[in-house]
Amino acid sequence: MLCVAGTVPSDDFPLVGGVVSLDGGRLRIGKLNIDVNRGTPALLAAAVKACEALGLPAPFAYLVGDTGSGKGSHRLYAHLTETLAGVSFRTITFHYLQPIVHRHARLLSVLRNMDSRPRLIADAGYMYMAKMSGEASAYDLFTPDVGELAFLADEEAPHPFYTRGFILHEDNLVPDLIARAYQHRNAARYLLVKGKADYLADESGVLETVDSPVEEALEAIGGTGDTLTGLVSVFIEAGFDIRRAAVTAMRVNRLAGCYARPTPATQILEIINHIPRACRDAQVELPVTAEQQDNIA
Repeated sequence: MLCVAGTVPSDDFPLVGGVVSLDGGRLRIGKLNIDVNRGTPALLAAAVKACEALGLPAPFAYLVGDTGSGKGSHRLYAHLTETLAGVSFRTITFHYLQPIVHRHARLLSVLRNMDSRPRLIADAGYMYMAKMSGEASAYDLFTPDVGELAFLADEEAPHPFYTRGFILHEDNLVPDLIARAYQHRNAARYLLVKGKADYLADESGVLETVDSPVEEALEAIGGTGDTLTGLVSVFIEAGFDIRRAAVTAMRVNRLAGCYARPTPATQILEIINHIPRACRDAQVELPVTAEQQDNIA
């Protein structure tokens, strides 16, 4: 089962864990309902729709409220450190969590000592923490946008606010930033870079690029990067290797955006609702397991 850990932008939202569903356009976990706009709720909503399309179990989530103070993130780090050693998730995606060095160190120690190590995906604030701690290589996939990639590429920046201007300059093309991030060991095993064109890379350089279909209005819609992270998480959980999962996610995300016929006023849920159709049209099918191959033979 896929696990997603992240925050909700509300200080009143409690620490909660459970299977997630979509009900009337709102995310449901236990007895709680959450608006789907952007951030971790958008990631989870996209994951729910992709799981439905593929016939997979719905994702499990650990969520807490945090509007930037870090109080909720402290609680979630501590809860994950206490809990994850006793559960069995094949894929864990960490999303919006405040970067807290000592909490991350303890959690990563637990993850490394699990009997069956899950695939580890990091985005947003948690990705910052992985880089800032010097432990980027412990993760299988980072999913930065170009601005976040610039932070990964800056070996001196202790926080995204301090990314140096020459690295942020538009003349620094994505392949150059990718190479710099790997040169300074600030990247996961793979990078999925989100933008006008989406890139998959590893330490050897760019492996895949997906740049169509193009919908210019999507640039103004918050949450499309979050949905891409949700999709690639599901496809990795489904058993795709990371390269195939990333390319499939990039294509499905763009198709769903295209089908929504977006304007700057389009809400992210309108795009998410097109994910099942996009999965069908992209001919996304679960990989055949070794046991199934033996049965066919």
